[in-house]
Formats: sequence, C-alpha cells, structure tokens
Amino acid sequence: MGIPEDIAQFEQCLNELIIKYEQYFLGLEKREPLRLLETVDRLARKYVSVKIVNTMLNFKYNSLVAKLGSYRQYWNRILRLMEEGKYSRDRFRMAMHERPAQAAKNDASPSPSHDEADELYRQFIEARRSCNLPVETVTRDMVASAIEKQKPAIVAKYGTDRVEFRIVIENGVPKIKARPRRSS
Repeated sequence: MGIPEDIAQFEQCLNELIIKYEQYFLGLEKREPLRLLETVDRLARKYVSVKIVNTMLNFKYNSLVAKLGSYRQYWNRILRLMEEGKYSRDRFRMAMHERPAQAAKNDASPSPSHDEADELYRQFIEARRSCNLPVETVTRDMVASAIEKQKPAIVAKYGTDRVEFRIVIENGVPKIKARPRRSS
C-alpha cells in the first residue's frame, strides 16, 4: 500500500477507535479497546521518520497524529477519573444502584422539626416585609411544602440528610437556602 492508502486506513481506524472508547466509557463495551489502540499507534508511527513530499498528505497525516495525541490525553484523564471513582457517568450509575437503599433511608430521614419550620417561616415573613413584598400570600404550609419538595435534590447534592435552612436575600427577593449542617 502507498502513503495515501495508509493515511486513509489510519483515519478510518482512528475514527473507529474514538467510537470504541466512547462506547467503553458509556459502559456498552466491557473492555478498553487496547488492540485497536495498538493498531492505530503503529499506523501513527509508520511515517514518523519518512518525509512525506505531498503537502496535502503530510498535513493530513500530521493532523491525524495530533488528533490521536489530544484524544489520548482525554482518554487517559477519563480513565484516571474512573480509577479514582470521580467519573460523572460512573457516579451516576452508582447513584442509580444506591437509589433503592437511599429511598428507604430518606423515608426515615428527619425533616426540619416543627419548631424549626415555624422559625424558618417567621424569618421568611420578616425578610419579605423588609423587602416591601406582600406577606399575606405566604403560609406556613407553603414554606414546609417547598422544603419537602426540594429535599431529594438537597440530599443528592450534599450527600447527607443533615441539612440546615436559612433565609437569604438575593436581588431584593428573600429565598430559602439549604446547606449541610455542621457536625457538633
């Protein structure tokens, strides 16, 4: 085969390798495509010491080698994240498996106590008054239901059901914010 055919094969194998790695990262492929990676590496090294006279082919070859290099860095970063357990797709998959156990735990997790909810409601009303906003439309039930509705997202975000609520004023509007409760 000549240089044009080798470069075309290199491009085709590189595109196939990119697809295989994406499938591996998605969990569709069980093993990393190492054999195909070796083939692509061999094709990339084939013309390193050879001067390609045709400018178009030389540019194409160098572009493919650069593309392989950047993808290799990307793949190594994702593989490292997977090994550390920090890869977002893996974390999503792990969260899916933990969800049934989490649901049972959340049913028993503490909500803000009645006194806390009353205090939060009182602070929210004071904040609305200080911002010259109507307070007649806000009820204790509305505040409590807003907290309960946001609870699954809060637990997922902070990874704990020990959350404290506070009132903050942003852009002249009072809001209820949640943050993890500090250990005491």
